[in-house]
Amino acid sequence: MATGASPYRIAFVCLGNICRSPTAAVVMTEKLTDAGLARRVLVRSAGTGDWHLGEQMDRRAAATLTAHGYDPSEHRATQFDATWLEEHDLVLVMDQINARDVRAMVRDESDTARIMMFRAFDPVSDDTLDVPDPWYSGDNSFAVVLAMVERTCDTLIGALADRLGPPEPDGR
Repeated sequence: MATGASPYRIAFVCLGNICRSPTAAVVMTEKLTDAGLARRVLVRSAGTGDWHLGEQMDRRAAATLTAHGYDPSEHRATQFDATWLEEHDLVLVMDQINARDVRAMVRDESDTARIMMFRAFDPVSDDTLDVPDPWYSGDNSFAVVLAMVERTCDTLIGALADRLGPPEPDGR
């Protein structure tokens, strides 16, 4: 967990770590830079499943990000495990299934408070807090997820700025 000069650590978690959570990590990383908080917040993403370990982001998710000015090229799928609960200040899950899977890994009940639904920060959240999995839908669903991720990350950046204070003088 972040202390003193340590960065605040956020993990985004979905199922396979090739669509939703890496999209959130790429967007959040860019928005942290723009907000002058890049040095103060560390962002990672992972999946609860192991099917895509080491793979790049889904081509449709990557294409959508690229078309909107983001760079998804560095992503390689990683699997979430119980050590991530100890290493991160905030674990943001993309749907109820991911939440269940992550909560099943809790060894210390104090870790439970760090697990939240990503869309809990969505200013236009509907009846569900789930980010729909675009892998099962058409190409347009990736744009829908990106819009959801962008507005949610904007709200999350605001919450982080309130928690961490103003950006550093060099804007990073």
